[in-house]
Formats: sequence, structure tokens, C-alpha cells
Amino acid sequence: MATIVKATGGWKAVIRKTGWPTASKTFRTRRDCEVWARRTEDEMVRGVYVDRTQCEGLTVAAALDRYLREVSPTKSAGSRRTEITHAAILKSRLGGYSLAALTPDIVAKYRDGRLRETSARWRRPISPSTVRLELAMLGHLFEIAIKEWRIGLISNPVRAIRKPSAHPGRNRRLTWSEMRRLLSECDRHGNPMLGWIVRIALTTAMRKSEITTLMVGQIDIARRVVRLHKTKNGTDRTVPLSRRGTMAFSAALGNPVRPDDCDLVFFGEPGKDGNRRPYCFEPMWQDAVRRAGIPDLRFHDLRHEAVSRFVELGLSDQEVSAISGHKSMQMLRRYTHLRAEDLVSRLDSARRA
Repeated sequence: MATIVKATGGWKAVIRKTGWPTASKTFRTRRDCEVWARRTEDEMVRGVYVDRTQCEGLTVAAALDRYLREVSPTKSAGSRRTEITHAAILKSRLGGYSLAALTPDIVAKYRDGRLRETSARWRRPISPSTVRLELAMLGHLFEIAIKEWRIGLISNPVRAIRKPSAHPGRNRRLTWSEMRRLLSECDRHGNPMLGWIVRIALTTAMRKSEITTLMVGQIDIARRVVRLHKTKNGTDRTVPLSRRGTMAFSAALGNPVRPDDCDLVFFGEPGKDGNRRPYCFEPMWQDAVRRAGIPDLRFHDLRHEAVSRFVELGLSDQEVSAISGHKSMQMLRRYTHLRAEDLVSRLDSARRA
């Protein structure tokens, strides 16, 4: 039987039951105290009692800070940066709630509100994919809190709501005319690294981060391969080089202005600390795209273009995924967009066979 006593600011219930840790809680009214005591004792009798004290006192903001300290460091640098951004958004909207108070209704309201917002940076609506990633982080936070932190949560509220539909994926392909204009504008830039980077992206399907962080020792011109050690999905892979890709890398390695104190293939100017960081080419890339008169082209579209070309050349799904690093065939197909006009000759060949 619970013991209910007068306490500072209200009433306090204390439950001592054999086989269970002592449970106590303070309420403003005696009635609330009695209701909680009866419910808690009933849960103990049925063997389903969970001590919620810790999760009731832990806010979403504090839990996210702990997540960033303990969980995020186990992920790649790119994932850590992304999670810091997502955590800031989640804390600004939901940070004041305790983990115990965050219900599916509140999470659903957050989802709907985010989908109505406009990005201050890009001046366009927040994409469903962005909201899905934010919800994925929040959901993983609850999974960690339940399974590893053992703070008394019963369920994960993110699992109980509908996630925004995944973006169908971009299908932007470069025409041959656009590619010629783009390469011409890149070559006109004073720094030849811009043209080399674009050609490497078009011939290898490597991500921007994979290209800009390349070290000289990762490139084997004799064997015509590039060995990647820090990829988005955390697995190493070896990328074969076409003749054009080999020529671009050979030119980059032979860069006459390469500093002796830097092993980066594509290097920037020294920072305030004297250290060189990867070449930041995004502003020059945007300028080249604008001068070439190519609408709606992003650098990541070059990866789509390269993967689609691999398929058009007749490489199998397994061969393409080995080059691009896609772990699932479903994601690989999202990155593959074939030109119907390029398949006409292959259909004619198939009919003659």
C-alpha cells in the first residue's frame, strides 16, 4: 500500500513493494497523488511497471546533446555535420518537451509544420526527404534511449506516425551540347582543377566529398584505379578509371603549382592556421553552369549522369554498384535514368538477333 504524506508544495506518494525499487512522486493535489499510486501499484502487480522518472526529467534538447556526444561520433564526418543541423532544428521546435511527454500527435504536428515551411537558404519549400531525415534522427534517438540508455521509455512516438513520402529522385541528364558547353566554361576558369573535377565526376560517379578529399596516394595511374577509404556508406571501394578519367587524374597529379606541404589532389589556399583544406569549387561551379546557360543543374547530377552512362554502356547492376558504391539495387535504380533515344539502336540490334 502506498504511503501518502504532505510535502513541500503538495503531496508525495511513496510505494514500497517487494521485488520492485521504491517509487515516489510529488503532486500538487492529494487526489492526483492517489490516482498515480493506484495506477503504479496496479502496473507492479501486472508486472508491466516502468520507472519513468528519468525520461520525465530529460528534455528532447538534453537528449539530443547526449546523442551528438555519444552516437554521432561513431558515424562519418558528413553524417555528423548533417546530424548537427537536424538536431538544431529539432531542438528549436521540440527541445522543451520531456521525452515522456513527446507523443505521436506532437511529432505529427512537427512533421506537418516543417512541410509547410520554406528554406531560408534556398528560398524553396522544405523537401519531404529533409523532414524524413529529421524524423529518422528523432526516431533513432528514442531507440537509443530505450535500448541503451534504459531511461524508462515505453514506446517510440516516431514509429506511430506516417512519414513524408520519399522524393522520387532527380532525373536531370546532360545533353551532349550541354556537356560540351559546361566543360568549355570550366576550362575557361583560371584554376584548371575545376575542369578536372567535373571530368572525374562524369567518368567515375564519385561524390563531391570523395573527390575533394582525395590524397595523392589513393590514385594508382599505372593500374588505372582510385582507392576510396572514407565513403558515405562507410565501406571502402576501388573505382576503375576510363581513359578520360585517367587523363584527368594524370593532369591533376602533374599540377605544377602543387605545394610540397599538402597531399590533397585538389587543394585550397592555406587557412588562418596555415593548413590547407580541400579546394572549395562550388562558387566557380555555379558560375560556370550559369555562363554555359544550363538550367537546373547541380553538381550531384553528374553522379546521376555517370551511373546512367555506365548502364547504357552495358554494365550489369553489380558492376555499376561496385563502381558507384550503392549498397542496394533500389537506390541504384533511383540514380539510373536512361535516354529513350539512346536505346533505339539497341532495340533494333535485338530485333535483328
